[in-house]
Amino acid sequence: MRIANPPRFTFRSPNRWMAISLIPVLSQVCMLAACGMEPVRVSPDGKGFVLANSGKPFRVWGVNYDHDDAGRLIEDYWHSEWPTVEADFAEMKALGANVVRIHLQLAKFMKSPEAADSGNLQKLGDLIRLAERTGLYLDLTGLGCYHKKDVPDWYDDLDEASRWQVQARFWKAIAAIGSQSHAIFCYDLMNEPIVGGAKSDKDWLAGELAGKHFVQRITLDLKCRKREDVERAWVETLTDAIREVDKSHMITVGVIPWGMVFPGAKPHFYMPETTGKLDFVSVHFYPKKGEVDKALEVLKTYEMGKPIVIEEIFPLAAGIEETGEFISKSHEFADGIVSFYWGATIDENEKKGDIKGAIVASWLKWFRQNSLEPDGKKPGG
Repeated sequence: MRIANPPRFTFRSPNRWMAISLIPVLSQVCMLAACGMEPVRVSPDGKGFVLANSGKPFRVWGVNYDHDDAGRLIEDYWHSEWPTVEADFAEMKALGANVVRIHLQLAKFMKSPEAADSGNLQKLGDLIRLAERTGLYLDLTGLGCYHKKDVPDWYDDLDEASRWQVQARFWKAIAAIGSQSHAIFCYDLMNEPIVGGAKSDKDWLAGELAGKHFVQRITLDLKCRKREDVERAWVETLTDAIREVDKSHMITVGVIPWGMVFPGAKPHFYMPETTGKLDFVSVHFYPKKGEVDKALEVLKTYEMGKPIVIEEIFPLAAGIEETGEFISKSHEFADGIVSFYWGATIDENEKKGDIKGAIVASWLKWFRQNSLEPDGKKPGG
């Protein structure tokens, strides 16, 4: 789920990037653990997050950094416009964020069903080092197919089992880069997966929103299986691949809260029979005007004895006041939020002189102002 027709921003300055071999990148990433950031883990009681070494509580206060002003995804420009990425990370830190959610496209990291793309893996290493320098944790969300034109035919032509294996290879490659870094907050297996199986399901990608496909099917044919059995098998396939190379970083999957659309809908991917290998719950909310209490009731259905992160939220349909009210009241159940930052500062948004710019600027001010807990501590502890 995303914002339709988001504000359009302008980059600051392009830069040229020179390729280096993968071995130095991996060795540099392995040095990240010594730079001072503590790993974040689920607390011993399972009710929240803590900094692993000090035991201090950690509350997520983050942003999705998912596209630029022209709708480009990070892999479309991080080779040639790296100073923009650096400037944006500095600005997100200044806004009070402690987590940045990055969306990685499968086609940019898998050149074929068997081979990963070393160039983009190298650039992911650069991003991890940038996060370490800035003091920001990364929520790495993978398997994106947001731009349908970029999805290779060979990937769409695979059957379910082969497709899952490619997805597992993707995650093994990503986790190998991130395994030694304290800057990794979590791996999010896929943005808003759904289980297909209806006779009309012919496409792995679901509906389009603002030129992007944010929702994917993990199967096109249930073959007499229960949905929860498919969900569990898919989660196990991908988490097992990650755990081959990374034993410690948390794993989650960001989902649509179907209860907002279908009253009484099950919290798919987070029912007891499917949630075993996921470390915490990630759910996406865009409360509607007058429906704050309804959204809170749906949020409660995701209480599974694990931490909850509202991994997407923005005042899209409820306005800033009601969205802020939902966030404030969610603290009883949730352990943090992840909103959005699209590369323009508060001042830059205000200078646009349009409604979108004004809304984004006002929201960023709210986000910055509320990045301090009532006791004056940062959300990260």
